[in-house]
Amino acid sequence: MRAIWKGAVSFGLVSIGVKLYSATEEKDIRFHQVHREDGGRIRYKRTCSVCGEEVTYDDIAKGYDIGGGEMVILTDEDFADLPLTSSRAIDVLEFVPAEQVDPILYNKAYFLEPEGTATKPYVLLRDALTDSERVAIVKVALRQREQLATLRVREGVLLLNTMLWPDEIRTPDFGFLDEDLKVRPPELAMASSLIDSMTGEFEPDVFTDDYRAALQEVIDAKVEGREVVQPEEAEEAPAAAVDLMAALKASVDRARAARGEQPARGGSGGEPTPISSARSAQKAAEKKAAKAPAKKTTAKKTAEKKTTAKKAEPAKKTAAKKAEPAKKTAARKAAPRKSA
Repeated sequence: MRAIWKGAVSFGLVSIGVKLYSATEEKDIRFHQVHREDGGRIRYKRTCSVCGEEVTYDDIAKGYDIGGGEMVILTDEDFADLPLTSSRAIDVLEFVPAEQVDPILYNKAYFLEPEGTATKPYVLLRDALTDSERVAIVKVALRQREQLATLRVREGVLLLNTMLWPDEIRTPDFGFLDEDLKVRPPELAMASSLIDSMTGEFEPDVFTDDYRAALQEVIDAKVEGREVVQPEEAEEAPAAAVDLMAALKASVDRARAARGEQPARGGSGGEPTPISSARSAQKAAEKKAAKAPAKKTTAKKTAEKKTTAKKAEPAKKTAAKKAEPAKKTAARKAAPRKSA
C-alpha cells in the first residue's frame, strides 16, 4: 500500500506521527470508451465554451455559478488563505460510545500507521480506545476539505472513518409516512417469526459479487477465444396478488426448509411454546400407547393360531394312520369270495 497523506494525531498534549492509507478498494470492472469499428480509445478535449480554444490544466481554475449566467472564479491563492487549522493534524475532539454514531454518517475508511518514533504513543492510544469501548471524534483536512471523522480500533490498527456532515444527510419525505396504516398483531408476529427463522451470524466472506464474476468470465472467454455458455434460468411466473399472512407463512416455511428444519404447522407460523410442545408430546405418547396393545393382541392371536395348527397337524396324521387299516379290513370283508 502507498501512503496518501502524512500528519499527526493530536491527543491532548501528545502528538502521534502517522501515515494514512486507503483501507478499502473497489473491485468493479472498469471499461474504456472505444470506437466500435477499430477499438480506438475515445479522447476528450478540454475546450472553452466561449472562445472555442483547447485549454491546458495550467489554465483551468475553479468557478462557482451564482446564477443568471454569472460565474465567480477562484484561484489557488484563494484556497490557500482559507483557515484550515487541521491541515496536517487529526485533532481529537471527544470520545463517545460507538453506538451513538449513526452508520449513515460514515463515508470512507483509512488505516493509520505510526511513523518514526510514534509507535509507543500510537499503541497507548489504541489500547486506551479498546479499554474505554469508545470511538474518538476527530477533525481532519483531506484534499482541501475539512472533514469530521472517527478513530476506532480494527485488528490492532487505528482506523479513521471520515463522516458526512449532518447537513449532508437528506430528510426522508415520503407520502406514506403521513398515512395511518395499522399492522395487525398476527401479521407482526408472523413477520417476527420470519426474522427469527432467517437470523444468523454475519460472515461477510460467504457473500460474493455474482455479477462481477460472470462479467469476468465473459472477458476471459473473449480473450481466450471461446464461447461462454450461460446456464438456463427458469422463468419465474409473475407474482400474483396474495394474502400478506399467506406470503409471510410461506416465507417462514421456505427459510426453515433452507436450514433443514420442519415447516411450521398450523396457521400461526410461530415457534412452539413449552405448553404446546408438552401437549403435542403427550398426545403422541397417548397415540403410541393406544397402538401398542393392539399390535401385541394381534401378534398374540397369530401365535396362538400357529400353535393350534401345529398341535392339530400330528393329530390329523395319527387319525389318518388309524383309519387306513380300518379301510383295508372293510374292503376285504366287502370283496366276494371265489367258489371252490
